[in-house]
Amino acid sequence: MKTALLVIDIQNDYFPGGKMELEGAIEAGKKAGALLQCFREHGGQHIHIQHESRKPGATFFIPGTDGIRIHDSVVHFEGEPIVHKQYPNSFRETDLLEMLKSWQIERLVICGMMTHMCVDATVRAAADYGFQIIIVDDACATRALTYGETTVPAAHVHAAFLAAFKSYGTLMTTEEVISRLGAEKA
Repeated sequence: MKTALLVIDIQNDYFPGGKMELEGAIEAGKKAGALLQCFREHGGQHIHIQHESRKPGATFFIPGTDGIRIHDSVVHFEGEPIVHKQYPNSFRETDLLEMLKSWQIERLVICGMMTHMCVDATVRAAADYGFQIIIVDDACATRALTYGETTVPAAHVHAAFLAAFKSYGTLMTTEEVISRLGAEKA
């Protein structure tokens, strides 16, 4: 089965010192980096997704800043595909779908940031387009959310969205994905 890796918004602003630091960003970035290396070593298709905030008043992912850069844990090499987006859904107003169709991709391995926003929107859209989906749970990160007087810890936000993803695909750890893909190649 033709498979591609989507590395969503693993950008400097989400890491310590960034303008929208996420809990678990360093660990998720390392795991995503391991996935990316696996795809690179075995000739698998992989795409970096990079968010650009162009709305007036945006506070992070501002073009021209260090915060918008792809983080070193998943460094983007010249010549590798990159999709620039302005919305949470990586397919919206981008060439992502056309790129995947041109490669005849049937399955997507998805990792990135934030679990509750861009990963969520992309997972749901990918399912609507008919892709089989693997969400790499330990290669995603998010942050705490507040509603009224209630603050929901990042770990609970992450777990709630992963639980919902079961309706759209398979949840796996980085090690499980690497092992599964290796077994399929053998």
